[in-house]
This record gives sequence, structure tokens and C-alpha cells, in this order.
Amino acid sequence: MGERTAALGRRKSSGWRFLRDLVVILLVALLVSFLIKTFLIRSFYIPSGSMMNTLQINDHVIVNERATLHRGDVVVFRDPGGWLKAGQDVEGRTASPRSALSNVLSAVGLGADSDDHLIKRIIGLPGDHVQCCNALGQMEVNGVPIVEPYVRRAPGQAASGIPFDVTVPAGELWVMGDNRYESADSRLHQNLPSRGFVPESDVVGRAVVISWPAQRWSWLDDYPSVFAGTDRELR
Repeated sequence: MGERTAALGRRKSSGWRFLRDLVVILLVALLVSFLIKTFLIRSFYIPSGSMMNTLQINDHVIVNERATLHRGDVVVFRDPGGWLKAGQDVEGRTASPRSALSNVLSAVGLGADSDDHLIKRIIGLPGDHVQCCNALGQMEVNGVPIVEPYVRRAPGQAASGIPFDVTVPAGELWVMGDNRYESADSRLHQNLPSRGFVPESDVVGRAVVISWPAQRWSWLDDYPSVFAGTDRELR
């Protein structure tokens, strides 16, 4: 009887140790995931078509929070103010309420964020003179015409259906969607206090890879050749 009681006690003790070790492993995994999200990378999903064909609706992207920003980078940023009002383009924001579980997973870096964030491509850095369009329908950065292979538009359409001529202020960015005629980007928000510019401080990071769905896995190109020569003028 004593041996059976001792054996039962050992099994209970072993079971508690297993549960304790499992809880510790889960807590460590959550902590590591939280630290990765906070200091290195985050995941976002795409609920709109403003970046097609580069990004499709429901794509998930991994964002590098420590990347240095360049022209051509696809970046995720917080709403500079008024971009996500009802009735406007809502790229980078969930289309339906998220569950409590989704919020918890997002908080520790295991889910995909989107609320109150947008995703666009950087066209102008601080000090850049960006204008559209020239006689050939091209956009110019610092007087250099650029040919944009990532832009989705009909044959013969100009690089923008909205003419503009801006100089990007210090500490801010000019961003545009790849689905140029279906994107509420810097051009459509020039009437707001931000004047369409995005503060660099609002940028979460650079989207570097499409992580989901599996068949869409690919690195995101920043097309350095497109912007080659745009640094030739002093800014």
C-alpha cells in the first residue's frame, strides 16, 4: 500500500513538473516574440488593393523596424491624421472588428497587425522635389524622370491622374500606392494639416517580405535602379 501511494505521488509530482516546464516554455516564447515585435520585426496584413499588383488583398508582410529608409521602399506607417476617416481608402486597416484572441496574439507578436496603419511606397525623401507629370506622363524626382515598373495603370495612363508639385519638408516623406489610380495616398491628402506628407517618426518600418499565403512568398523590391541619379542635385 505504501509503495502504491509513493508511486502515485511520484506520478503527480512528475505531472506538475511537466506542466510547470510547459508554462515556463510558453512564457519564454511569448516574451521572445514580444521582444522581437518591439525591437526588430512585426507582421501586418493587407486589407485593400491600393498596392496591387505588388501586394494583393489579404497578403501578410513582415516589416523590419530597424531598416534605413530609401526611395522605393514599401513602408508601413501610422495614420498621420485623417487618412483613415470613414469613406476614405482604408489600406492597412482591418475591415472588421478583431477578436480578443487576435488582439492578444498581436500584442505579443504572434498575430498580424493592421489597425490604424497604412502601407505605401516612398517616392520622396526629405528635401526631394517631386512633381508629376511631364510631357511623357512620367513623374520626376529632383528633375530626373523615373520609369516605374511597379505601378499598376492602364496603357497610356500617366504616372498620376492628379498633378502635383511638392518639395518634401525635413523629417517627412512623400508616399504613393502602386495601384496608382486606386490609392488614397499623399496626393489625395494635401488638404489635411499634414499636407499629404508622412512624418518619418510615424513610420513603423520597411516591408521586406510577403510571408503569407505560402504561394505568394517573395522579397519586396525597392527598385534602386528606378531612382538612380535622383541624388545628383543638392537637396
